[in-house]
Amino acid sequence: MIPRWFLPVGIITLCLALVPFAIVAKIRSTKSTETRPQIIFDMDQQPKFKAQAVNGLFADGRAMRPRVPGTIPRGELQEDDHLYRGKTGGEWATDFPMEVTSRMMQRGRERYDIFCLPCHGYTGDGNGIVSQRAESLREGIWIPPLSYHSDVIRSKPVGNLFNTISNGIRSMPAYGTQIGTEDRWAIVAYIRALQRSQNATIDDVPAAKQSKLR
Repeated sequence: MIPRWFLPVGIITLCLALVPFAIVAKIRSTKSTETRPQIIFDMDQQPKFKAQAVNGLFADGRAMRPRVPGTIPRGELQEDDHLYRGKTGGEWATDFPMEVTSRMMQRGRERYDIFCLPCHGYTGDGNGIVSQRAESLREGIWIPPLSYHSDVIRSKPVGNLFNTISNGIRSMPAYGTQIGTEDRWAIVAYIRALQRSQNATIDDVPAAKQSKLR
């Protein structure tokens, strides 16, 4: 048999148990200059100094510290449009922002073989193994890569090619976050070499060797 006092005591206990939740809900739903109570803080409450606040740690008493000499503000690290965006004077650059060396060409070939060859192929004519596979599936959604040896691509300035590698075009993804700036320029240099190799003339051969080819 349940005692008479059990029911009222149980109701009172239940009501008292709900009081903390009601208080927390009220505080969190009202505006206050104090930080709201939380069970898990998640770094919401930390020691900090607000803008224009006083900080006695420094001799000048300022919490906002001046720029450290010799540092570069974030967002101003890539001011060189030629190097980072492939443009000079607002137009696509027609020359490279660094000297094209044999080492750079070798690096460009290495990076090309990793990132570009699967779709563009060894010679840059657009018949890489990925492109061949996509064509064989005949799903109707594949956009074949253009040949580097077409007049359209050959006429594009090197800055435009750099931008395409950096930001992508059509179904080609952007590689700006995967390939470093200098490596993207190295790839462009290697692409130019591929174009030269497939569209060379007798005048491109050193004079001493031209007689062997005629």
